[in-house]
Amino acid sequence: MTDRTEYDRFVVERSTRLLRFAYLLTGDWAAAEDLLQTALVKVWFAWARVRGDAEAYVRRTIANTYVSWRRRRWTGEIPQTVPDRPDGPDRMTEFVERDALWRMLAELPRRQRAVLVLRYFEDLTEAQVAETLGISVGTVKSQASKGLAKLRTSAALSDRKELVP
Repeated sequence: MTDRTEYDRFVVERSTRLLRFAYLLTGDWAAAEDLLQTALVKVWFAWARVRGDAEAYVRRTIANTYVSWRRRRWTGEIPQTVPDRPDGPDRMTEFVERDALWRMLAELPRRQRAVLVLRYFEDLTEAQVAETLGISVGTVKSQASKGLAKLRTSAALSDRKELVP
């Protein structure tokens, strides 16, 4: 893939899906946009060398960039929107459960979080996760097992085991 117009077309066609993947890793839209932009800049310089599935190559770049980021984590307030009135079923319970899962996922080590996001949110096979992260299938299995075990033993999720696969 040597043509820069191919790169531009790729970014236009796939950036929404790649941004979703970055969001699942970071849990924050602004950080996801930064992560995607950083990864796309890296890929732009390497575009002439990209062979085969370009999306898998970019996904791997995003995952590796996320795992290697050493920024200090901001722990200030994160604004949340709550509906003024319920329009149907109790959405607050769903919100609280999802928020608890995200908080616990955010506490996992970066590699475990990347494995769980790729495996269970992006629905990749263990072999695809291993290829994306550049690790062995055995490492994918052990990192997923450790991550899921930590989520299962979480106090925040202790009464909601069905949230964790």
